[in-house]
Amino acid sequence: MPDSTTPSHDISYRDALWVWIRVAINSFGGPAGQIAVMHRILVEEKRWISETRFLHALNYCMLLPGPEAQQLATYLGWLLHRTKGGLTAGILFVLPGFVSILILSVLYAGFRELTLVEGIFYGIKPAVLAIVLQAVFRIGRRALSNRYMLGIAVAAFVAIFFLDLPFPLIIAGAALIGLVGGAWLGSAFEAAPGHGGENGEAAEDTVVPDEALDAIRPSWRRSLTVLAVCLVLWFGPIAVLLMTLGRGDVFVEQALFFSRMAVVTFGGAYAVLAYMAQAAVETHGWLEPGEMLDGLGMAETTPGPLIQVVQFVGFMGAYREPGGLPPMVAGSLAAILTTWVTFVPCFLWILLGAPFVETLRGVRALNHALSAITAAVVGVILNLGVWFALHALFGTVREYRPWGLRLLVPEWHTIDLIALAIGVGAFIALFRYGRGMIVTLLACAAVGVGVMLGRGVLLP
Repeated sequence: MPDSTTPSHDISYRDALWVWIRVAINSFGGPAGQIAVMHRILVEEKRWISETRFLHALNYCMLLPGPEAQQLATYLGWLLHRTKGGLTAGILFVLPGFVSILILSVLYAGFRELTLVEGIFYGIKPAVLAIVLQAVFRIGRRALSNRYMLGIAVAAFVAIFFLDLPFPLIIAGAALIGLVGGAWLGSAFEAAPGHGGENGEAAEDTVVPDEALDAIRPSWRRSLTVLAVCLVLWFGPIAVLLMTLGRGDVFVEQALFFSRMAVVTFGGAYAVLAYMAQAAVETHGWLEPGEMLDGLGMAETTPGPLIQVVQFVGFMGAYREPGGLPPMVAGSLAAILTTWVTFVPCFLWILLGAPFVETLRGVRALNHALSAITAAVVGVILNLGVWFALHALFGTVREYRPWGLRLLVPEWHTIDLIALAIGVGAFIALFRYGRGMIVTLLACAAVGVGVMLGRGVLLP
């Protein structure tokens, strides 16, 4: 899938490769944390991408099904080094999480009594909560530039948390508000200007000028080539499996199921978690009740996108229905298959759509709509943070629906005070002392293992 032009800048592919490796191994904390990592490295530290360029790419990725952070990495990689850069950034973003969850899935399936893993998870979960809150603050500080954007974020939070409205409806509503509000109020709905440094210097003063990243012009020839290659890569393996194994085989069922998931996962992993869990447990029997939360814990506490939980679901399903293969081999192959059909579409959306989206950067009405969408997404991510806090800190959370509202009410006597203390410590380490994510996560994991040892869980 060659591109017809190469950006005219001095950033070598090798330099970018090391940056994408750094992004990949620091991509903890879900989409908010991952987006914040990319912003900090590419916009604030390296100054390779301007603030407005970053937000424009982010807004497009928010509209797509699939993991927005992985797609943002792919988009920015493409912006710097076209197809080679996009593939490199996107693949590296997934790779650490894939390896981590594969190892944990093997331990979970074959050595579940190895509760050292439980101790590590126990300490990391509250730390991830603190990382998500930090990321919400960092993104919100830039996206919520005035009271109108703040109002959109609050409305989005209320809509998804209390009214349980679907994510696509919230995004569509925000886009409409942006279009109408931009026509009336103009600059109030413009994308937030660059963040200011200590001396007020704007982030727009980048090492690489925007014109050096000018995108290729979209063309029918290139678009059809990208579409054909990606569709073959996506559906080719499924067709081979279908012809050789038959419709009822677990690999075929997983390939088809997660391919459907790849085009409906608007709003990220949490938005489709309930549907995926119900189908995996009740319809297909791939998981036992409660195992989805264990898989989500793996995805939340390892680098990479949260939707990587599909890999755990695929592993456990094939492990239980291995056919003629050894269970561990079947599970590993299923992990590869589910990852493949989940992420190939992500590359399709970016490599096909990015040139068109780049040509629309100067359309003010579109920028107004996308700015409002970004503000709404801050509210949606805050909703995920609250949801995660409730389920990470309380043993029981009840759901009530009075007067058409959805209320998540924890049973206060089930609060885990030790987990709360770990979370507060992580919050202080990140916000007060500026400790890095990796250091904070390792420290909290060590505390978690210590707590389990203290409870005698790891002792014979």
